[in-house]
Amino acid sequence: MRNIIFVALIFVGASGMVLTTKKIYDHLEPHQKTRIDGLLGRREVDLRGSDYNVDQAKIAIGSGGLVGKGYLKGTQTKYNFVPEQDTDFIFCTVGEEWGFLGSAVVILLELFLILRVIFLSERQRSSFSRIYGYGVASALFFHLAVNIGMNIGLMPVIGIPLPFFSYGGTSLWSFTILLFIFIKLDANRLLILR
Repeated sequence: MRNIIFVALIFVGASGMVLTTKKIYDHLEPHQKTRIDGLLGRREVDLRGSDYNVDQAKIAIGSGGLVGKGYLKGTQTKYNFVPEQDTDFIFCTVGEEWGFLGSAVVILLELFLILRVIFLSERQRSSFSRIYGYGVASALFFHLAVNIGMNIGLMPVIGIPLPFFSYGGTSLWSFTILLFIFIKLDANRLLILR
């Protein structure tokens, strides 16, 4: 009986989402509609308009090849074809200057940090510390996935920084404080009785 109710709730929820999607889309701003239409392939590609950043980022990443062009020798980034290349589109700068290998190193380092946070979360004694650690790992992974997805054209451009890599004090401070709180919780885990 519980399974039938669960399936019925999922069906009602999914039907509600399908029926309200058009209404939500109609209330978006024009530039938001343009980005969604471009992402879904529902309009012609506008290489000088809303698709300019993503197109230039893809060109920069593709021109990097396997080992890249070298530090500060990327043509797309050096001549400012890629806007916001030190914040939102920092990954394309890495891809052009250091190539596939440099991009892989950046991704692996970020994933190592996320996996380390998950590993430390598993050994926490309190539920709060464990859930907080999972939250930190989730935030780091979400930022990593969305930023790289924006740079390679798989996700819409929404301005998410690459953790500990993009230029900007707010992002760096936020992630640092999140990690330091978790480190402090981990340091005090033996003081918590089960």
